[in-house]
Amino acid sequence: MDSTTSTSLRRSRFARLFHSIASPYFRYRHAAMIHAVRVGLAMAVSIAVTTGIDMPHGVWASVSVLVVIGGLQHYGNIRKKAGERAMGTALGAFFGLVLILAQMLTGSVMVFFVLMCVIAGGCAYYAIGKAGYVALLTAITMVIVSGHGDLPLATGLWRTANVMIGVVIALGFSFVLPQYATYSWRYRLADNLRACAKLYGALLDGTPLVAEETTRRFYAMSQRLVQSRGLMESVAKETNVPMARLEEIQRLHRSILAALEMLAMSMSEVAGAAPGRFAIACSPGEYAVRQQLLQMARALRFGRVSLLYRAVNVPNVPPCTDADANAATQGMHWVAIRFVEQVDRLRLRLSEIERQWNIEGARPLNP
Repeated sequence: MDSTTSTSLRRSRFARLFHSIASPYFRYRHAAMIHAVRVGLAMAVSIAVTTGIDMPHGVWASVSVLVVIGGLQHYGNIRKKAGERAMGTALGAFFGLVLILAQMLTGSVMVFFVLMCVIAGGCAYYAIGKAGYVALLTAITMVIVSGHGDLPLATGLWRTANVMIGVVIALGFSFVLPQYATYSWRYRLADNLRACAKLYGALLDGTPLVAEETTRRFYAMSQRLVQSRGLMESVAKETNVPMARLEEIQRLHRSILAALEMLAMSMSEVAGAAPGRFAIACSPGEYAVRQQLLQMARALRFGRVSLLYRAVNVPNVPPCTDADANAATQGMHWVAIRFVEQVDRLRLRLSEIERQWNIEGARPLNP
């Protein structure tokens, strides 16, 4: 192998490695590790900047880094929360300097403490409202900058400078390999739809379900449902999709899981159904919905939105007989029909906003 070929192979491997690391799915799977590395690097930079020029009170730069991005992962969070934290930090630094100046001008520690308590009370008043985090961080930074009336103005200015340096470093690192909430929301929904398709297929085929395994699966799906709910505000900010639309998708998501759980729990009631054909399989639509669930999962996972519009091949299913429609299965059949309707409505809602949630423009993320 000549040197040119060897170099080309190394470049190819490096390109594949870079593509894997930069891919949204890799960032989703390793979000905690990437966030830890991001915060660690930001801390290292803050230490290097402040100690490299022997800046007094440099520790507050590192504290600011942790305050601003320590608990933020998603871009939608960062865009809002980082701005709030930067604003709260700046306001707190301003009030801290005002307190130091007030003490210098009056020479009274009592005036200092009275003003500090008044400002802290005002921050607490707003801390229970919409701007809660800004108000809380304002009060904390005020105390950091001013101390308890025992700091000179120079110290307050140095601390203010360090705080602002930490905020700038944190904001810079917050956008390094960000984890978009939209992708996390999509992947969780795709995982649940794929799990629903597997369970529903088992019901259609009459495959016996193990109670413990089924409970574990529904618990995992419920966890992903709750996690998806927590991402919706950030998803709305990243995609500009109205919260009302996302709430409707979340409701349909929840309804699908609830209906499927009812069908799985009722399976024992139809033990007398014909082998190989479960009692809910009384219409072609109920057979087609399994494929529809898988197509939606693939569309969300890979960004292949054409799958949301692709027709589903429906097998030839004989109509229900009187034996199928007995008293034990009529209720289940009704739930199964509602399940089919909810799945189709979810497909429609996703297709209506696919231009917003499909950030990569229908390009496969990780085919």
